[in-house]
Amino acid sequence: MNYTVVIPVITAFVISVVLGPVVIPFLRKLKVGQTVRDEGPQSHLKKSGTPTMGGILILTSVVITSLFYVKDYPKIIPILFLTLGFGLIGFLDDYIKVVLKRSMGLRAWQKMLGQLVVTGIFAYYMVHYTEVSLAMKIPFLPGRYVDFGIFNIPMLFFIVIGTVNGTNFTDGLDGLASSVTVMVATFFTVVAIGTGSGIEPITCAVVGALLGFLLFNVYPASVFMGDTGSLALGGFVAAAAYMMQMPIFLAIVGFIYMVEVLSVMIQVTYFRITGGKRFFKMAPIHHHFELCGWSETRVVAVFSIVTAILCLVALMAL
Repeated sequence: MNYTVVIPVITAFVISVVLGPVVIPFLRKLKVGQTVRDEGPQSHLKKSGTPTMGGILILTSVVITSLFYVKDYPKIIPILFLTLGFGLIGFLDDYIKVVLKRSMGLRAWQKMLGQLVVTGIFAYYMVHYTEVSLAMKIPFLPGRYVDFGIFNIPMLFFIVIGTVNGTNFTDGLDGLASSVTVMVATFFTVVAIGTGSGIEPITCAVVGALLGFLLFNVYPASVFMGDTGSLALGGFVAAAAYMMQMPIFLAIVGFIYMVEVLSVMIQVTYFRITGGKRFFKMAPIHHHFELCGWSETRVVAVFSIVTAILCLVALMAL
């Protein structure tokens, strides 16, 4: 237990904490600063110039820690691949935006193509190189599974890419994506230990890496994770769910991710239908609450508490 649970958490945490004072000043020297939207909450204007791409800390900590366990725990390989694959897409997007100074980063079609390729490789590996079925556990019905047959692969693409982009939209406030995802990673760790799924070394590594990163990312943040971190975390969450046949449970533990991405879809659709009117004061929805008068720390606290409670509900649903 100590070897697969405690040690990965501590290892990833220490790596993240040690790398922070080295990487953050380096990013600041590169002038890898965050650009803040003028139409957003006024309190965010002071964040302009805060180093981004801090997801490098999370990725490095998770990868180094996981490498110690890959040989004995091969089930972490697809999770590590999806985490790294999406993290690389995020890194390219961040690099183009903040280093090459192309404000749009990767073009939409380039980002989507990258996501489709990475997800496709993950799906192929799942089907041909693991014994994990794509049938999904049904919440609140122990031992029951639903199998969508020929639609399993299209659903995998939809769930993985949806989860990744939901996590990406959640990364908009100091410590928000980190706090929510550390809860989700802890949930997956508990389930992995209880079911003997063999993925706990990487779920624990993510917990440790995020706890270390939060020391630099809580309000007021000295570094943001950028797409490097948010896309990587989305990949981790989706892959961990699939390796334990729990994609449906993402609707419970990943409720915040889902609400964030739905708020953007609703805002865009409503804006187009009504010729310029807004459904929310601002999307993603965490900005709506800010403009309603909530402090940034309150939004993060409430969203984290909601996620923690829903993780308990999901444990009951097993």
